[in-house]
Parts: sequence; structure tokens; C-alpha cells
Amino acid sequence: RSGHSSFEDLVDQGFLAPAGVNYVALLGWSPEGNREIFSLEEMVKEFDYRRMSKSPAVFDMTKLRWMNGEYMKAMDFDAFYAKAEPYIRAVIKKDLDLKKIAAMVKTRIEVFPDIAGHIDFFEELPEYDVSMYTHKKMKTDGEKSLKVLEEVLPILEAQDDFSNDALYARLSQYVSDTGVKTGFVMWPIRTAVSGKQMTPAGATEIMEVLGKEESLARIRKGIEKIRSAYGI
Repeated sequence: RSGHSSFEDLVDQGFLAPAGVNYVALLGWSPEGNREIFSLEEMVKEFDYRRMSKSPAVFDMTKLRWMNGEYMKAMDFDAFYAKAEPYIRAVIKKDLDLKKIAAMVKTRIEVFPDIAGHIDFFEELPEYDVSMYTHKKMKTDGEKSLKVLEEVLPILEAQDDFSNDALYARLSQYVSDTGVKTGFVMWPIRTAVSGKQMTPAGATEIMEVLGKEESLARIRKGIEKIRSAYGI
């Protein structure tokens, strides 16, 4: 139960009914092998009362969330979108491609309410600290990020095709021309357009959804932010 009065409570909290059934069935019964994901029909076929546990069942919310996430990953996209759309629309009021946003989060969430924290930056760029531009693995910092943003800004301003593939191809050309690593370029761009350290997609996918005008505005704001912080 774990504080929930009914199975319906879990569904209301964004859990999928089949995942709940799967999880509850395994609370007092363990099938042969290590498999944990079963459809109802498969459980009926596999069930053996001799493998029921004599120990009290322990309700593990972390395990239930994981299992629900696995069900979401396996869902048909249209079915997933039908359930995810209300959660997306509760956050996104702008005219953006909600299906592309849904595709980004499909494999990253465990329950539908998780969606909001992954996509809120699309609606509004959050306030963020310039320290986010420093990334040891990418070997970049505020000043290096500033140089990248200043150099890619005119490139993106001249870019008419703002699709993910076209943007990635153009920025890959910049990477090749400058002899730096891809992450060295994409990290500051993604930081500028999202204001977050963790995002459900890469820089070019995010820019495709935001569109040219908003993407450029956010990059310009990032440039100003770094300049102000470093007194440049």
C-alpha cells in the first residue's frame, strides 16, 4: 500500500495500469529466471502457486517506478502521446511541436508527472548560473564557452534550415573547421538554449523545437550573461 488507499491512486499519480498489475503480481510470487516484465496473459501462463513467497511482501516504490518506466519505453508512441499530452500541455503554452517534446521524454521518465521537470525550459528559459558553462569532461569553461557562442551565433543567424539534422551538420562543420571536440561546442550551446545541466535532448534537437528566433535570443542572452560575469 505504501500510503496509497487504492490501485486507482497509483493510476492517478501517473502509473500505467499494466505496470501496476505486473508489479503487484510479483509482490508475492517469483517466476523462474530473472525476468520481471510480464503481460497479464504471460503471468497467467507462467504462474505456479508453488513459487509463492511465505515472507511478507515489501512494497518498493523505487522498483514500481522503474517498472513503470520500462513499460513506458515499450509503449507505442501514439498511445504514449495520448497519455502524456495533458501533462505536456499543463507546462507548454507556446505553439511548439508537442509530439517532438514527447518523443524526447518517452525513455527518460518513470511516471507522467516527471514530464514537467524535463520540459519546463521550453516554455521559459530558467535563471541559471554561469558556472554551468564549466565542464571538466568537455574541457570548457565560461571564457571558452563565450568564444564558441560568439563564433556560432553568426553561423546560426545565417542558417535557414533549423531542423535538427541541418543544424547538427552545420555545427559539425564548425567543429571540423576549428579542430575541437563536438562536446566542446554543443555543451555551451545546450546550456544557453536550455539553462539546465540535464536535458531530454541535445542542443540541436532543442533548437529545432524552440525555433530560430527563440534559440538565437537565448544564445545572445548566454553571451551577455558570461560577459557580465567575467567583466568582459
